[in-house]
Amino acid sequence: MTAPPSVTPPVAPLLDDGLPARIADLAALDDLLCRPTRALIDDLAQVDGDILVLGVGGKMGPTVAGLAKAAAPAKRVIGVARFSEPGLRESLEARGIETLACDLLDEAAVAALPEVANVIFMAGRKFGAEGDLALTWAMNVYSPAVVARRFARSRIVAFSTGCVYPFVPVDGGGAGEATPLDPPGEYAQSCVGRERLFSYFSALHGTPGRLFRLNYAIDMRYGVLHDIAAKIAAGQPIDVTMGHVNVIWQGDAAAQALRCLRHATTPTSPINVSGPETLSVRSLAEALGQRLGRVPAITGQEAATAWLTDTRAAQELFGQPVVGIEPMLDWTADWVGRAMPSLGKATKFEVRDGRY
Repeated sequence: MTAPPSVTPPVAPLLDDGLPARIADLAALDDLLCRPTRALIDDLAQVDGDILVLGVGGKMGPTVAGLAKAAAPAKRVIGVARFSEPGLRESLEARGIETLACDLLDEAAVAALPEVANVIFMAGRKFGAEGDLALTWAMNVYSPAVVARRFARSRIVAFSTGCVYPFVPVDGGGAGEATPLDPPGEYAQSCVGRERLFSYFSALHGTPGRLFRLNYAIDMRYGVLHDIAAKIAAGQPIDVTMGHVNVIWQGDAAAQALRCLRHATTPTSPINVSGPETLSVRSLAEALGQRLGRVPAITGQEAATAWLTDTRAAQELFGQPVVGIEPMLDWTADWVGRAMPSLGKATKFEVRDGRY
């Protein structure tokens, strides 16, 4: 395990009236994503123990770990991944995050991880899921069982997805936490399996936790808005058959995940997390097209159903996201218009058969 450097906490917490007009570059993006709100700082101050982020190498992992360290600089924050991406380990350590290499399918390796009071489980497999379904089920179901048994005495906030729900009417306010889980496709079914395993071991061992059902985090390098803007810039058509979505700024989503540590339940229970609005894909394309100075090419006709969630429970706990849809649209159009870096990982939000 590497020793973390000293880290100076942010000068001031993130506020909605202090948002930048644009995000200049990757360094500015990472700094913004890792700038905590006062509510997050206060909530983590009420949570005892250090924080282990499993699957820190994924798209949101560095934000969750960096935000945790910035909000609670006195806590140890340990990021665990295989670390196949060059430079990731060094960038995490620069923020004061300790790093450990571990394959979460290896029971012996997981058993050797340090005992930590708080676990954020972010590991999983979506992209390419259809290409190796056995691996998809291993990552999304077997690994959670390994982790749930190993950290039975910890709080566990387990990342899940709104894709565990069936499609719901676009005018119905979204699926609530009590909506029966019956999604299309093996990827989404494996995500139900992940939740079932965490729920089983939580009830068995009395492990507090939350099942964090997230819909579409937005980062400048990927996400539904990035997908739409990139297609507009490239002159490619935008399919609006999956015509409605929920989105949330990645920093807000990461903050709510960490705040769930204070609001863990025994046994674990689901919580839907996304922005409060049901957003029209056609309207998002038009808004981004106006900002990019291009007319989007639209194909398809909006279906009467979509993957949408009701986030009222999260709003009651955490309030409204700091970053609303207008800044996200402004930042995305500016970023894509300048041909800034992309992760090259489409969300595939248009998919309706569950095949990724």
